[in-house]
Amino acid sequence: MDYSRAFAISAAGMSTERLRVEVAALNLANANTVQTADGLRYEPARVVARPAAASEPGAPLSFSEQVDRALGGDDLSAVVLPEATVEPTAAAPRMVYEPGHPFADERGFVAYPGVDTATEMVGMMSALRAYEANVAALNTARALAQKALEIGGGA
Repeated sequence: MDYSRAFAISAAGMSTERLRVEVAALNLANANTVQTADGLRYEPARVVARPAAASEPGAPLSFSEQVDRALGGDDLSAVVLPEATVEPTAAAPRMVYEPGHPFADERGFVAYPGVDTATEMVGMMSALRAYEANVAALNTARALAQKALEIGGGA
């Protein structure tokens, strides 16, 4: 049995979940930032995971075709791992009435990034749990590989 598939799948999942935690932490850190060092307003971001493009040209494979392809082949290239990208959200800025603030507009409102802290915290906890699940899957595959080596070496 080829354990490199299980290791690659878990590693891809851990990488995606780590990126989700980093983006959520960045959004939370900048929730009350009026403008960045560049003088621009901070734009909240999100992580979008999409399946990697199929190696063959043409229409993307359906889920059942991907499963059949992965189960049928012995090479790691048959496994379609996700690609995570960071994209800006289209969240409207949060307007707060602070007439004495240096960045207040003519009506006295300051535009803060449209970061929902509760949503970011729930997303961060979800990413942490998914990361832990991927670590558990990786450790299980490692333990199976070690046990197979013990059984094969003792015969």
